Amino acid sequence: MTQRERNSLITGLLFIAPWLIGLSCFILLPSGMALYYSFCDYSVLKDPIFIGVGNYRDLSTDPVFWQSLWNTVFFALLALPLGTVLSIGLALLLNAKVIGRSVFRTIFFLPSLVPLVALAILWQWMFNGRFGVINYALSLAHINGPDWLGDTSWSKPALVLTGLWGVGNAVVIYLAGLQDVPKALYEAATLDGANWWQKTANVTLPMISPVIYFNVIMGCIGVLQVFAVPYVMTGGGPARSTLFYTMYLFDHAFKYLNMGYACAMALILFLMIAVLTTVAHFVSRRYLYYAGT
Repeated sequence: MTQRERNSLITGLLFIAPWLIGLSCFILLPSGMALYYSFCDYSVLKDPIFIGVGNYRDLSTDPVFWQSLWNTVFFALLALPLGTVLSIGLALLLNAKVIGRSVFRTIFFLPSLVPLVALAILWQWMFNGRFGVINYALSLAHINGPDWLGDTSWSKPALVLTGLWGVGNAVVIYLAGLQDVPKALYEAATLDGANWWQKTANVTLPMISPVIYFNVIMGCIGVLQVFAVPYVMTGGGPARSTLFYTMYLFDHAFKYLNMGYACAMALILFLMIAVLTTVAHFVSRRYLYYAGT
């Protein structure tokens, strides 16, 4: 290595030094400590005691752990597909050339700017079984609305509906993707006699498939870590029907000071997300289209 190359290397390392320090202090070090504590009996206030796989063995026989995992999977299976379809549909509608299009785009994006706690309190009142706006609207159609947040059958669907209100971020990303679809493809499809649905299925969706893939991955990570809205709206009730994985993890970490147990849960959640992301990556490769490849 010449003196000039050595100087360039030092300069480059100095430029990325802040990022390396941040990565080491705020990502690698906490992750390594969490991995170690997951094998310990650790209450924060006392020194950790190594117990091997004791926390994982306790998790395997913990019925509340399995219930929180099931609640999270159920929520993800409902919220992710519905959110994806709704955000793509809204993006297609908002991409149409209509009067006041910018106003409509702003209206649909505004809910995603509302703080999660404020959103949770707002929807808590809207879902109120006696005085809520939703049940009042249903009563106008002679439908007796359920006790949304007090009924174990309706509590999770109610939270899914709440989540759909904040799809504005995904809609904006889909709108940006739609702007890159070449107009020539639509013109060629029109000449071939394709209708709106055929253009959407054979031109639009394949061309924005990388955008869909990105939003699905980010959505998958988000729904598996859902916390703030259900924590404020239901606190895990009724009968733990909305006790999600991260809420149970939070309880063990900061209510029961059982940090080793919480670290084991965090590691399992990380592995779940990593496996799902890897599976999605390999499954979706044949359906993704990148222009120029």
